[in-house]
Amino acid sequence: MEPSMKAAVVNEPDAPFRVTQIARPQPAAGQVLIRIKASGVNPLDTKIRAGRAPHAQQPLPAVLGLDLAGVIEALGDGVTAFRIGDEVYGLATGIGGLQGSLAEYAAVDADLIALKPTKLSMREAAAVPLVFITAWEGLVDRAKVGAGQKVLIHGGAGGVGHMAVQIARALGAEVFATGSADDKAFIEQLGATAIDYRKSSVEDYVNEHTAGRGFDVVYDTVGGATIDASFKAVRRFGHVVSCLGWSTHALAPLSFRAATYSGVFTLLPMLTGEGKAHHGEILRNARALIEAGKVRPRVDPRHFTLDEAASAHLAVSSGSSTGKVVVDVDACGRQG
Repeated sequence: MEPSMKAAVVNEPDAPFRVTQIARPQPAAGQVLIRIKASGVNPLDTKIRAGRAPHAQQPLPAVLGLDLAGVIEALGDGVTAFRIGDEVYGLATGIGGLQGSLAEYAAVDADLIALKPTKLSMREAAAVPLVFITAWEGLVDRAKVGAGQKVLIHGGAGGVGHMAVQIARALGAEVFATGSADDKAFIEQLGATAIDYRKSSVEDYVNEHTAGRGFDVVYDTVGGATIDASFKAVRRFGHVVSCLGWSTHALAPLSFRAATYSGVFTLLPMLTGEGKAHHGEILRNARALIEAGKVRPRVDPRHFTLDEAASAHLAVSSGSSTGKVVVDVDACGRQG
């Protein structure tokens, strides 16, 4: 009999999850089979389920879930970087027709994963990949942030934002982050100067924190009007990065500063196959920073089982979560 596994399947946009038994995948050449312990839930997961994420290209019916942490159960041909029993994590599933992580097993490309940080539980590790990779690609790959720079993170208490704050600080930058009044304590706990975007105009905080010069690097994790604010907050010859640059904007404020702009599209390696190995490399860098105590994910304290995937999605889409929501796919995901 063909081996099976439990999985949460979505048949059509906005449909409920259907927890059922489906065929257990087998690793092809270059893949590993992972027994999934925990699955991180991102806002993008909820948009894919609602049919509002055409850029993610995940045809339904499908098993959703982008982030995962688990244990390698089998190796495909040609895989030499991992061994059976290795604890790993990654952004490796749930788009481009790839089976998602809301299942007991997934066969994933070995280039997209890395050894799990030993300091993190499975739950915590599953909260890292998408947000860390997105933050790293913006700050390191695009903006090349370095020591002594003044870096502004828009949305510093959010998923990508709180990772960006920690990465920028680890790189030696002086970090500022926008957020609400409720976010102030958390942003300051991360080591950044908090800016209440509801009370301070761009001109106000640029004058207060940079003497009117502007920030060396601005990372927008919010999108929309915040990109326009970023163009006004950057210094001459500075750099603006956005992971949500999908709307139409006037470039004049950026051009008059002779500043540059970069977009981040974290899903590209999974959709095109280009740059997969770099994602694995970024996760190895994440592991080093986490082991050194310089980065820590913020995880929502609630526990959700695979049967409660809908409640986990609601926690994200409703905005009621405090940190990354994680589904405990396996009982071991409850450890830590």
